[in-house]
Amino acid sequence: MLWLCIAASVFSFTVLLLAYIARKVSSDWRDVPLPTVFLASTGVILASSLTLHIANGAFRHERFTQYRLYLGTTLFLGTLFVVLQVLGWRELMLKGVYLQTTPSGSFLFVLSGLHLLHIVVGLIFLSIAFAEAMRRIPYVDAFVYSVNPPNLLKIKLFTLFWHFVDVLWLCLFLFLLYHHGV
Repeated sequence: MLWLCIAASVFSFTVLLLAYIARKVSSDWRDVPLPTVFLASTGVILASSLTLHIANGAFRHERFTQYRLYLGTTLFLGTLFVVLQVLGWRELMLKGVYLQTTPSGSFLFVLSGLHLLHIVVGLIFLSIAFAEAMRRIPYVDAFVYSVNPPNLLKIKLFTLFWHFVDVLWLCLFLFLLYHHGV
């Protein structure tokens, strides 16, 4: 089911990027520079992917304190990404770029907004996983949780989703950077 959702997301973003390219040749197209804070948010989301990878390794090797620490760090970095994206939108608005101002600005808001929706969904799952990890502080409780196949699958799936939204942002950022510049 997750693979189907990922495929649908890839399809949706591909259609939007193709529409962007088709619309860009229009005579009324005016490039809008990317918010500079998007560069920082890219670093943050890539760091969150690394911390989640470390958290998974800790979980598999029964280092549950380290798992909780890196899972919490991932949650923090994901939340920071959201804040930075909102600051990026604010930067655009302070420059007079709104959703309805220019086609270029509209695409920028829609693409980053749709991606942000994916991040928020990921943060919900990360929050649930973090809450479950914090409820299982004693080693025995954490170990019993870690050997339960449905729990292992749950962690594997939200990790896959998080890495997907990270790679998706990197692709979007590079696309937008190529077409908009900073």
